[in-house]
Amino acid sequence: MALAFDEYGRPFIILREQESKSRLRGLDAQKANIAAGVAVSRILRTSLGPKGMDKMLQSPDGDITITNDGATILEQMDVDNQIGKLMVELSRSQDYEIGDGTTGVVVMAGALLEQAEKLLERGIHPIRVAEGFEISSRIAVDHLEQIAHKFDFSATNIEPLVQTCMTTLSSKIVNRCKRSLAEIAVKGVMAVADLERKDVNLDLIKVEGKVGGKLEDTELIHGIIVDKDMSHPQMPKQILDAKIAILTCPFEPPKPKTKHKVDIDTVEKFQTLRKQEQKYFDDMVQKCKDVGATLVICQWGFDDEANHLLMNRNLPAVRWVGGVELELIAIATGGRIVPRFQELTPEKLGKAGLVREKAFGTTKDRMLYIEHCANSKAVTIFIRGGNKMMIEETKRSIHDALCVARNLIHNNSIVYGGGAAEISCSIAVEAAADKYPGVEQYAIRAFADALDSVPMALAENSGLQPIETLSAVKAQQIKDNNHCCGIDCNDTGTNDMREENVFETLIGKQQQILLATQVVKMILKIDDVISPSDY
Repeated sequence: MALAFDEYGRPFIILREQESKSRLRGLDAQKANIAAGVAVSRILRTSLGPKGMDKMLQSPDGDITITNDGATILEQMDVDNQIGKLMVELSRSQDYEIGDGTTGVVVMAGALLEQAEKLLERGIHPIRVAEGFEISSRIAVDHLEQIAHKFDFSATNIEPLVQTCMTTLSSKIVNRCKRSLAEIAVKGVMAVADLERKDVNLDLIKVEGKVGGKLEDTELIHGIIVDKDMSHPQMPKQILDAKIAILTCPFEPPKPKTKHKVDIDTVEKFQTLRKQEQKYFDDMVQKCKDVGATLVICQWGFDDEANHLLMNRNLPAVRWVGGVELELIAIATGGRIVPRFQELTPEKLGKAGLVREKAFGTTKDRMLYIEHCANSKAVTIFIRGGNKMMIEETKRSIHDALCVARNLIHNNSIVYGGGAAEISCSIAVEAAADKYPGVEQYAIRAFADALDSVPMALAENSGLQPIETLSAVKAQQIKDNNHCCGIDCNDTGTNDMREENVFETLIGKQQQILLATQVVKMILKIDDVISPSDY
């Protein structure tokens, strides 16, 4: 209770409601935490699978995003609850580590939390539940290793990689073009991959988008695209065997570092100053010409006089090119970024077979293509689409496909999708529960039930009877000992995922189970929620 005064000096009493509130501790705290985690999970549950729904997210400033990518949904959601934020971190870590399966990992964590709540209500200690889940996750991960299939691929045989990337793109808005986009993603990864070291640097793949055209017009360019055009409209639009000077210094006279003032009171003084400026421009352009440059790419702008001189001297130039793009151009062309004109040498020039300016349709949009580079390790995926939202969602989808292709180059093991891997793990975990005499076996059986929630969500989102469909597929897996039976989401008439060509990466599936288990263990061990007002 506190005494305060209003603007007229009249006293009034403030009663702190906080004192009447009790802090959440013990089982109440755990149940509240579980409820928060499950609430976040249920939001994403309907987005799982090829028939999953999309979410429309509105930012505070009115921007609209439509997506079914779990990491993006949680990233843009305004989550206040601390456990909700933990689920956001879970999705983000899956996106960072694997790039795909961001929705599945949150759905899995939510299912584990629901099962944990039932066990807590039966009086089982949270630590015993957490230990049981840890044992189960190890059994599931080992079982995935046993049922995984390895496939061989090479630079000439990329079909297995394409099939796996198509599975990733099946659940996205862009699924009508999944074949062409999967091929583009795989070819892009193969272009920058070091197959001997099994390493892929995704930073060398630039994903650029421009509104206009159709999704089918998306293309892979073995080089770099810059969203700029030549600085002067009369400069040549196509340069063969270009030698590129990459500059971070502007075409302008140097500015004194101290405060200065120039008095010009006669025409002669003005003419002298103008000649001096022109000499600076002349020297700069001449230095570029002397080293043999046929194209200048500059990070900064330059004024009309410099632009006119460059055009007269037949030296095409591009201005206002961003730092990240400059670095990619330098990597692709084998050039060096030059900070001062004095340091420009022929060895520092980048080389490209063709530099061309391309205009799109009847619009004034132009872009610069730098192709057939000296070092072809940098590629660009150029996305076209009817509107900005479509392009942004395609970028997210392509990112997932790129990550899947990268993971398969790291480790070429796959498991079958459509919930087949989860059902198989569920059967294996259920069978292993009998070997544990302690209370943990309840948690192990609960873990097996939680694994069933992913195929059940797939069936539900596809408009099938979830329990009936899951029971039929599970019975078929046990009867035929076939680990490839999953949910027929696309209604093709077969549950065999080999025939449907539905694959997922082994490391992606293992990471989902391990990350979900780790986060659930963390939530179960929280038994006291302390807010700032409590201390």
